[in-house]
Amino acid sequence: MLQLYIANKNYSSWSMRPWVLLRQAGIDFEEVMVRFDSFAPGSQFRQRVDAINPAGKVPALVHDGLVVWDTLAIAEYVAELFPERPLWPRERAARARARSICAEMHSGFSTLRRAFPMNIEARLPEVGALALRDQPGVRADLARLVAMWTALLREHGGPLLFGDFTIADAYYAPVVMRLVTYAPPLPAEVSAYIERVCALPGVRAWVDGALAEKDFLPFEEPFRLQP
Repeated sequence: MLQLYIANKNYSSWSMRPWVLLRQAGIDFEEVMVRFDSFAPGSQFRQRVDAINPAGKVPALVHDGLVVWDTLAIAEYVAELFPERPLWPRERAARARARSICAEMHSGFSTLRRAFPMNIEARLPEVGALALRDQPGVRADLARLVAMWTALLREHGGPLLFGDFTIADAYYAPVVMRLVTYAPPLPAEVSAYIERVCALPGVRAWVDGALAEKDFLPFEEPFRLQP
């Protein structure tokens, strides 16, 4: 049985990727929740995660005594473990493109991610509007996302980035959540893609879990007072 160590569903965008991938693909796994309290050495979160993952971070996948961390490494491991499931596109060129955009998400879009931290239960359109007005990097990151998604949807005919659900859609699901929370203006084609991602059973299940948490962590909520 696979074990997936994750943190708070409302906040942990990195945890969301492999969880949605496994759930949407119908792969059985045990969820191990390690809630955030602090990232400082000695915190409960760090003590528990450090005992599993030498990098001290979530997500971490445990399988037959092997620990795999980092979302892209987890995705590749799961794809190798279940080759009968089309987690990457079947066609070589599309598969290479999917890996490329996952790597781009992995290392890029830093300005947008800082300005739009994931907070599924919140609705902060005013924060989104200010970030777009004041931060050219946010505008550039958003334009790149729109161009990427639009091109892939047109090339593969939808409903998702490469037609059917793949690792790429799981990888961008936390970005979808950010765009829902901060509500920047988007073309209709991109908004429709966001609606389809939100309707995926795996994504709905994650969102339901996030809404049930009722946690408030000030270091994760720079734009809000405690509700």
